[in-house]
Amino acid sequence: MFIGHFAPAFAARGITDEAPKLGTLFFAAQFIDWVFFTLAMVGIEKVRLVPGITAMNPLDLYYMPYTHSLLASALWALGFGMVVWIVTRNPVAATWGAIVVVSHWLLDLLVHRPDLTIAGGETRYGFGLWNHPSIEMPLEIGLVLLAYCYYIRRTKGPLVPPLILLVALLLFQAIDWFGAKPEQAGVGMYLLALLGYAILTALAFWVQTTRWHKNKVGLAVASVRR
Repeated sequence: MFIGHFAPAFAARGITDEAPKLGTLFFAAQFIDWVFFTLAMVGIEKVRLVPGITAMNPLDLYYMPYTHSLLASALWALGFGMVVWIVTRNPVAATWGAIVVVSHWLLDLLVHRPDLTIAGGETRYGFGLWNHPSIEMPLEIGLVLLAYCYYIRRTKGPLVPPLILLVALLLFQAIDWFGAKPEQAGVGMYLLALLGYAILTALAFWVQTTRWHKNKVGLAVASVRR
């Protein structure tokens, strides 16, 4: 799952203005993969390409106990939430930040082949929707569109910036699905993935400067747009 991970970010920001801003939530949504690719670059976690291992991509994620176990994801979520709390002193914001981080593992569970663990043990989990493109593709797009529409309905502001973000999300997903696949796992592949996350997150930070939650009125709006 790629852009589907951003659905909880849109949803959380739409639910309450006390949630972190959209850019922060976009970073939270892929925080587990930010850490994973960073650790992979220094050889701590492992991935290799095995053509045909799933119908949709060749990723064999065979060693990632420090990011893609449920326990590790929960600990990263707790740490992320603590940082949000230190910055904002808002327990609601901290909670939503942590929820979006840990949602990454739960969404991965839907699509991964059995390569996820609970606490880094031998038993592995994954419902394997990467082997069923006719289910996975509309599911991923549907999750994003539903959450995006909810976010738009719950916020005010010009529509062009969030539409640009949506187009970028769909374009990046199309490239991921239909573009050329990497020939080998390595630093180049990891940096390309992180660049994609960075571009989308930067767009989300831009969007958050143009929209405000409908619960905000009067002078509060000016404080959001500064």
